[in-house]
Amino acid sequence: MFLIMTRTRFPKSKGAWAMLVALFTGLIAPTAVPDLLPDAEASSRDKRTIRKLKKQNRGLRRTGNSLKAQLTATRAQLPKPSIIEMVKVGNVGNAADAGNTTDPNVYGAVNYEYSIGKYEVSLAQYTRFLNAVAASDPNGLYNPNMATNLRIAGIERSGENGEYTYSVIGSGNRPVTYVSWFDAARYCNWEHNECPTGVQDASTTERGAYTLDGATSGGLDITRNPGAKYWIPSEDEWYKAAYHQPSGQGGDADDYWLYPTASNTEPGNDPTSASANHANHYLGLGSGYSVTQSSIEDPNQNYLTDGGAYEGSAGPYGTFDQGGNVLEWNDAATIVSRGLRGGAWDEGYILPSSNRPSDAPDSEFSIIGFRVASP
Repeated sequence: MFLIMTRTRFPKSKGAWAMLVALFTGLIAPTAVPDLLPDAEASSRDKRTIRKLKKQNRGLRRTGNSLKAQLTATRAQLPKPSIIEMVKVGNVGNAADAGNTTDPNVYGAVNYEYSIGKYEVSLAQYTRFLNAVAASDPNGLYNPNMATNLRIAGIERSGENGEYTYSVIGSGNRPVTYVSWFDAARYCNWEHNECPTGVQDASTTERGAYTLDGATSGGLDITRNPGAKYWIPSEDEWYKAAYHQPSGQGGDADDYWLYPTASNTEPGNDPTSASANHANHYLGLGSGYSVTQSSIEDPNQNYLTDGGAYEGSAGPYGTFDQGGNVLEWNDAATIVSRGLRGGAWDEGYILPSSNRPSDAPDSEFSIIGFRVASP
């Protein structure tokens, strides 16, 4: 067989030359040539495959976005951790305050270690609570005076029943007021249940540390449930945290101070002072109200101070404001009332350990708040 040469431009590729040589020398069958040439059918198949993969990818992206939305929604429903800062109260087995001779009962003896809120429950913390469980508010956790009383404002509510939302007015570090003993108990239930979001029922506010089941008045026989994770302090727990300090640890000779600022001297009320023994309480015709240092009350003035504002005046265990800002509920119960302790922004005489006020458990006033305790 002769090879006829023409002036044809041959490819420069070695692979192409090998194919031509094999063709002309008969070393490969002509039927094999189409497999070595561009395959239009394979190209079409590849395009279909690519289109299919792109479609699948779009589907995966949609699925991913859907899963992301579901995850976001699920996270919104998950329990949220508490944001309450606590301090430990030790010295287990301490004796009661025998030096408080104004009351036939003596207080302060606690035979176990526990924790108590470093600060009073704040506006920010209570607003978080309201936004979690009070879109509808059948148990009256919100009091409109929280917004309208400018002396303590507060918390503002917006929207319609079923869609209520809440926001802090001013500094969220000030204590919440206009809360009843029942409001405080429901807050403790919510904390006990790990701060869930939902309607006010057994899973959020009605069961946990206390069994309330809709109670908003009376309830003087309601007691803390075993296993409670957060609760309203007992009177002894509150009293010990406020006044007890063993003499061997720098405390008074009888192990108890008269005031909850680790002092036997009435606190001053200078809000600019970082020195010891100051509190947000009323000092009569002298310096008057702490915030204004005036004895004249201004209905447009907010008289609350941030938790810990009197930084040099911590109690024996590190609490702040057990002697000022607002009175605080405790778990004591009489025939008609629940216990209160501490002082308030417009009260001064009730700061000493010898004073033991109380009020109806459904009372809500501008001078009443609370703090919580835990194991």
